[in-house]
Amino acid sequence: MKSVLVAGAGGVIGRHVADEYVRRGVPVRGLSRRPVAGARWQHLSVDLLDADAARTGIEAAADTTHLVFGAYIERPTTREQIEVNSALLRNALQGLEAAGAPLRHVTLYQGGKAYGAHLGYFNTPAKERDPRLIQPNFYYEQEDILRAAAAEHGFEATMLRPEGVVGYAVGNPMNILMVVAVYASISRELGQPLRFPGTHAAYDALYQVTDASLLARATVWAGSEPRAAGEVYNITNGDQIRWRHLWPAFARHFDMDYAEPQPVLLAEAMPQYEDLWNEMVVEHDLVSTPFRDLAGWSFGDFIFRSGFDNVTSTIKARQHGFADCLDTEDRFIELLQGLATDKVIPPVA
Repeated sequence: MKSVLVAGAGGVIGRHVADEYVRRGVPVRGLSRRPVAGARWQHLSVDLLDADAARTGIEAAADTTHLVFGAYIERPTTREQIEVNSALLRNALQGLEAAGAPLRHVTLYQGGKAYGAHLGYFNTPAKERDPRLIQPNFYYEQEDILRAAAAEHGFEATMLRPEGVVGYAVGNPMNILMVVAVYASISRELGQPLRFPGTHAAYDALYQVTDASLLARATVWAGSEPRAAGEVYNITNGDQIRWRHLWPAFARHFDMDYAEPQPVLLAEAMPQYEDLWNEMVVEHDLVSTPFRDLAGWSFGDFIFRSGFDNVTSTIKARQHGFADCLDTEDRFIELLQGLATDKVIPPVA
């Protein structure tokens, strides 16, 4: 029997993983500081930055066999990122140890920063066997902590590296789906054509994304596949895209005219439309969500100004048994339609 604890259950990754395990009939607890609306699993309100609070709060998850670690806190410097995110993982592991949990497997999420995607150009397609960079990185620190704990306490660990995770979740700064959805909806409300807001270099560069539901299925696979023990896997939809091709498709979906790219800093431009969005919420009876929690504009600026290919190889995961894939353009349109159906954004028609 499995009992799964998902740390960071309020995020786009954590929520989809928790829901996937529930769908498969596995007992799930979701851990986050704030409650998660509509959760179909038991919620534990725990602050993992507080070691004592983590130890106390995790006592309720003493039967945990699988830890899925999706908790993350953004910090302005590399050193602060390492300190805070290492503490989150360490406190979660120590809390489970103190509770006497029969832990068998931990899934840890990393990403393109492991290859230097945040620094600029990196060799593509990036492979899991590529050496670490000399630049300090909290992914490396967390992986070292996890591998040491696994060796000491006898559980297995798998590291998954998605890129550009897309799926519905609010309050998560790194979700390009919500950036596109809210930006397009506001542009449409203003009567403007849809424009790619980044650079021409990013417009033409190869990129990839990871659907949150696909990543959830990969997580379930990693937690039960013997070949995944101790391994690192790149997990994406399996194809590559150019924004040059996707943005006209977005315009067609929203029934908008399309215009040539115009670089705009979304973090500067979009906050002024908070009042307009609130009016749209009332007019279309949308889910009421604080505007600051809807989309991570700074993250959008980073993605839409990354003028280099960002491609990782998913061959290793396929060779080891996870061959799930999606057409990214089709999936974006499905997700955008789902946001309208769920009244997160206004309907197109």
